[in-house]
Amino acid sequence: MLVLTRKPGEKIMIGDEIVITFLESRGSEGIRIGIDAPRHLAIKREEIFEAVADANLAAAQSQSGAEDILKGLLGGR
Repeated sequence: MLVLTRKPGEKIMIGDEIVITFLESRGSEGIRIGIDAPRHLAIKREEIFEAVADANLAAAQSQSGAEDILKGLLGGR
């Protein structure tokens, strides 16, 4: 992991197409950043990505559980 210190207004380049700009510090609340990237790149907050993955897993497990219940009701057919 690369760790950098930046001041508001300073930028970081990732490759030739992604620019991260540090906008302001909000003290203990965190920092504001801006990201300029091509539209084809998905930019997601990690906690949202994990929540969607967890919901998908729960739905998949729920579906297989429902299939098992139906098989039991139908005598394993």
